[in-house]
Amino acid sequence: MVLGTRPEIIKLARVIALLGPATRLIHTGQHYDDALSRVFLDAFQLPEPEIYLGIGGNSRGEQIAAGVGSLTAHLSGHRPSAVVVQGDTNTTLAAGLAANSLELPLVHIEAGLRSFDRRMPEEHNRVLTDHLSDLLCAPTQVSRANLLAEGIPESRVVVTGNTVVEALTLLIPDDPQPILAEHQVKPGEFVLATFHRPENVDTITNLRQILGELARLPLPVLLPLHPRTAANIRKFELDEVAARLMVIPPIDYPSFLGLAAACAFLVSDSGGVQEEASVLKRPVLVVRNSTERPEVVGTFAELVQPGPAIGKVAGRWLTDLAGLHARLADIPTPYGDGTAARRSVEAIQAMLK
Repeated sequence: MVLGTRPEIIKLARVIALLGPATRLIHTGQHYDDALSRVFLDAFQLPEPEIYLGIGGNSRGEQIAAGVGSLTAHLSGHRPSAVVVQGDTNTTLAAGLAANSLELPLVHIEAGLRSFDRRMPEEHNRVLTDHLSDLLCAPTQVSRANLLAEGIPESRVVVTGNTVVEALTLLIPDDPQPILAEHQVKPGEFVLATFHRPENVDTITNLRQILGELARLPLPVLLPLHPRTAANIRKFELDEVAARLMVIPPIDYPSFLGLAAACAFLVSDSGGVQEEASVLKRPVLVVRNSTERPEVVGTFAELVQPGPAIGKVAGRWLTDLAGLHARLADIPTPYGDGTAARRSVEAIQAMLK
């Protein structure tokens, strides 16, 4: 099992638990900040990785190259029955290339997502990994259709649901009130925001527009600050705008879920947040050029560009927030019934027979 980022830890946690002692965990170190890695390993009580490769802090090409080299060397001396990866990170592609070079079976959890936006590095990572994989665990029928349309044999694809459903159900607090009190917010009376994607935080214009629009919302905005975003706020001298928001350090996953379940709505560029919102029955304003999760667009999610559209959509939602929440409460998440990890493990075991 190869992972290296917060989303991979979250979404592979239950798969790791179900595989039990059969799992060997390799951490590439793509996310090396403890707030984005260690706290999530601890939250799910996962075993200590047998090795950290330390590829974080480099450019995308350097991360992938270093990951391929280190993983190939390590796996060649400790050959597993299969290599399991998740999602669309640099770690995912590096592990896929390493497994392919060693002729090891490759399993891709969360296969088949497509934004059809070649500007996204993640799109290239997931497409390449899918075509390298021997078993593709697609979260939805939409993802399955994407894979078949690209000529991937149907026999290699299984629809499992998304493992985020189990992760969320396992760790969401029974009572969110302590975390709400800690951050001095009230249920339904605050906005929860997250931003980290290069398209939003690596350019001063987009980052300034996003922060400015959030600051103009009529509700307090709680912003757990990703290290990349924090660095760029300092670099672009946007501290004064950010100071108008309730900026906090990155938080653990249960705390995030408690806040997300109690907020008025979310504003984010995260793919995972779009999925989580559909389970928590909260609307999310997705500030992105495109999304690889079309299943939630038009119900739980609305896609906008940085700028005035953020305030416009937020204002529309706030005119009848209770009604919006009630409508979403009746819509099932498109990501399954909470058995994706078990279905994935069963598919892996069947492949290896």
